[in-house]
Amino acid sequence: VWSEIALELSNPKGGSSVKTFSEKDLDDVWIRTEMKPGDLGAIVHLHGTLYAKEYGFDTTFETYVARPLCDFVLQPSKRQKIWLVEREQSLRGCIAIVESTPEVAQLRWFLLHPDIRGLGLGRYLVGEAVKHCRSEGFSEVFLWTLESLRAALKLYREQGFSLVEEDRHVIWGQTVTEQKYAMSLRKPVA
Repeated sequence: VWSEIALELSNPKGGSSVKTFSEKDLDDVWIRTEMKPGDLGAIVHLHGTLYAKEYGFDTTFETYVARPLCDFVLQPSKRQKIWLVEREQSLRGCIAIVESTPEVAQLRWFLLHPDIRGLGLGRYLVGEAVKHCRSEGFSEVFLWTLESLRAALKLYREQGFSLVEEDRHVIWGQTVTEQKYAMSLRKPVA
């Protein structure tokens, strides 16, 4: 599996990147964990265009992504982390962990462009995000998603997330069923 074969390389432009090997489809895919100029806009653009095309969402969805993303950028913390996926120098996906409270993390902005879906990258990113939560000492991690995102729901359940809340309403120009998934990160008491 390609996710087991990753090499951290130093990026000549600063920071570090992870270059993935072993599958031809991923030869030009890079994962980095530091924001650079243009990323905030690219993340909002990717969410806005893909969700409009795939689910008919309107522009209010972009504000839903942009507002907390701006806070994430303006209030950095070592407990928070973002993974940015690039292919051919273009942002093609992302996932992040945001500190909701000192004990609870939120997984946010998980999205992959269709041209890099189905390659194991989503599973790898969700796994890395959960590992980060554990290493930072969070006792719980949660996320909000949509009932219609079947592939993502499968990944979340595989990682140990469970459905804890559901709400059907009109938002972003559509009637959607939002679902909250959560996972306890506490070690079981012996």
